[in-house]
Amino acid sequence: MSVIEIIAVTPRTATVLLSPDQALYHLAEPIAWSLARAGNEPVHTGEATTVSVFLDALEPDTNYEFRAAMGVATFQTPPCAGLIDLTDFGAATGSVDNAPAFAAAIDALPIGGTLYVPAGRYVAKPIFLRSDMTLYLAKGAEIAAPGDRTDWPILPAWDENGVNVGTWEGLPEASFASPITAIGCENLTITGLGRIDGGGDSGDWWSWPKETRDGARRPRTLFLAHCQNVTLSGITVANSPSWTVHPFHCSNLTAAAMFIQNPPDSPNTDGFNPESCVDTQVVGLRISVGDDCIAVKAGKRQKGDNRHLAPTTRLTIRNCLMERGHGAVVLGSEMSGDITDVTITRCTFDGTDRGVRIKTRRGRGGKVARIALDMVHMENVATPLAVNAFYFCDPDGRSDAVQTRDPAPVDETTPLVTDITLRNVMAKGVQHAAAALIGLPEAPIIGISVDGFWVSYDPNATPGVPVMASNVGPELHAGIITEFARLGGDLTVLSPEEI
Repeated sequence: MSVIEIIAVTPRTATVLLSPDQALYHLAEPIAWSLARAGNEPVHTGEATTVSVFLDALEPDTNYEFRAAMGVATFQTPPCAGLIDLTDFGAATGSVDNAPAFAAAIDALPIGGTLYVPAGRYVAKPIFLRSDMTLYLAKGAEIAAPGDRTDWPILPAWDENGVNVGTWEGLPEASFASPITAIGCENLTITGLGRIDGGGDSGDWWSWPKETRDGARRPRTLFLAHCQNVTLSGITVANSPSWTVHPFHCSNLTAAAMFIQNPPDSPNTDGFNPESCVDTQVVGLRISVGDDCIAVKAGKRQKGDNRHLAPTTRLTIRNCLMERGHGAVVLGSEMSGDITDVTITRCTFDGTDRGVRIKTRRGRGGKVARIALDMVHMENVATPLAVNAFYFCDPDGRSDAVQTRDPAPVDETTPLVTDITLRNVMAKGVQHAAAALIGLPEAPIIGISVDGFWVSYDPNATPGVPVMASNVGPELHAGIITEFARLGGDLTVLSPEEI
């Protein structure tokens, strides 16, 4: 068991986890800490209230000791090939578009170098990052997208090499480039205590959530496509035009100690959406958004060309706080390439409509398998677990072919959901149902295992629908609802005082 764990170490920042195997997102009690160069007096001190402690203003290629009551941990920052200040290339807080200054600075960076963004608000149209670089946002720095999309670059569905770069809700489509865009990058870091503002509230992005305008779909705020070895740490990402952070066909990505925030009424502004990604760890994030906090994707099947489909696998989510969103951790409904081996541990879900939610429907194909929850605490979550194979989506989502409870033929378009494990899950203030598991008659949900699932109910709740499907009515204080699903284990109902 790790008492102090060091992750996401960059030349000038690091993330420390305190008691990650005992605490959730918040610590039970504040913990004083200090950071010193090895064998020397402290250079930073603080008091932690959360498991993740983000360390800033470090020196490259330096040995450090992190000291707390529970012990000492050592780490070494990697070297930096050179630091470039953005303002040396003409960036200014009064400029209406600093994108040219960013481009010139990035072009001048040595391999392994750092682009430093000092304190101040820098308005910029999309910035394109490259491999072997660090984007370092100082405390008080903000990269802000403008509201005007005139001359905004568009990513095509397929580039000149036949690589899918433009994407929208699981399908190849032209989309506006994101305020921060990285395509085909390796060894990329975005870190610091600064902020990236996607400009969703300053333009008209939120007024056309499902439309195509000017030949493209809405941008994300941070879009990482076909990237490897990526570190995101410390930053705040806010006001996204649509999905906020969207890793797409990436591998070996770590997101640590970030804050993702969008207004509760902003449409389809999911927080962190890994799509067709391999080996992703999400640690110590706080997410409060207008849609799902974390939404795991794997592409959507279409007639004809399905080259864009690829699995999301080996995803770990731990010590995170999900607030207020529609779902805390959602898998699908774009899951045609398979979503497997997802672990959610020691997280807090507070005030989300649903806790863990799996969405799919006939025609999707693919499978969702080996999903594990362990030591997850939920408060004021309407339905802690919702698995729905009749999800309303797409123009035909409410059709008889999709919604009928009569068995349909099984083929490659039949979605499968299997092997879901709940261990030590506690939910306080449940409103509609402890769980709703609605499978297909031709492909029932199997392999659901429960080992410690405790709930209490909100006495002031009103009835509501636990899943979005035909023939599912409102529920109030229901237990585990199953339809074409096989469950092993028990639910324990407690009073609010007991839980």
